[in-house]
Amino acid sequence: MFRFAHPEWLYALLIIPGMVLLFILNRAVRNRNLQKLGDKTLLQEMMPGYTPVRPLIRFIFLMLAMGFLIVALARPQFGSKLTEVKRKGIELFIALDVSNSMLAQDVQPSRLERAKQAVARLADKLSNDRIGLLVFAGSPYIQVPVTTDYVSLKQFLDGIQPGMVPVQGTAIGAAIRLAASSFDPESGLKKAIVIITDGENHEDDAIEAAREAAEKGITVFVIGVGTPSGAPIPLPGSDQQNFLKDKSGQVVVTRLDEALLNQIAAAGNGTYIRATSLRFGLEEIIAKIDEMDRKEYKAQMYSEYDDQFMYPAGLALFFLLLELFLQDKRNPWLQKFNLFRFNI
Repeated sequence: MFRFAHPEWLYALLIIPGMVLLFILNRAVRNRNLQKLGDKTLLQEMMPGYTPVRPLIRFIFLMLAMGFLIVALARPQFGSKLTEVKRKGIELFIALDVSNSMLAQDVQPSRLERAKQAVARLADKLSNDRIGLLVFAGSPYIQVPVTTDYVSLKQFLDGIQPGMVPVQGTAIGAAIRLAASSFDPESGLKKAIVIITDGENHEDDAIEAAREAAEKGITVFVIGVGTPSGAPIPLPGSDQQNFLKDKSGQVVVTRLDEALLNQIAAAGNGTYIRATSLRFGLEEIIAKIDEMDRKEYKAQMYSEYDDQFMYPAGLALFFLLLELFLQDKRNPWLQKFNLFRFNI
């Protein structure tokens, strides 16, 4: 893979066409002034050894030196080599609830935004573990397969909104099953799923799904976001006073179902933690993950980009030296050496 570390320097190459234009104008003015002095043949006899070609060649060498120098300042780099590194870690899947109920603001700034902030901090605290991300509402979708690229995972978090899943609802069981089937079966690493939800499961048997995951050796942790007393659901794209209503016109209040979430965590041999505005519970989850047996695995990574600026810099120096040594007039001392003349 090729790149420039400082591509902004390449704009300086635009100077070269300007220099060429100035050189052409200068030569035209110079030739016009010489014509005013007299006959061209007579002038050449008055300036023995002068050749009009050499200034042009010197200018070309100077422009080449300038061009290669600018390319060197842009720092061309190559870094396509893949290297294998050994790491110790686990495979972790984050299953994030993005149903409309996650817009409730009983946890500030909202259940969903608080969860996204927590996942970003979790990614910051991981080092060698492989992490994946899926979102779910009425159905689950993989956002990021298991990876060690924590930066990409955090970038995907920014765009997560309830509208990205067309089927509304809360299918926790389907999310657990999709996460469990999306792990690398040949990695041999310990595996865990972290469910972040308000627990309003309307679609399937999440407890049975957690039990199935536990039978495969996958630990299921659950973080509950919200309050038991609940809060209304702001309509997406509206102000905070416009809330979701049922068919009878009553404002819908979404409540944290801690009883269900505790059962899911117990069935998955994991832990349930209730998140609040001040404490999301990440410390407990990280502590539990640290207790898991991390195993060694091989990961492929791109090697660091290698600077190649010395090559264009060397060419710039070469053409600059040629320009310095080449004179506008023929050197009488060098004329004595004729490599193509032989005495027979």
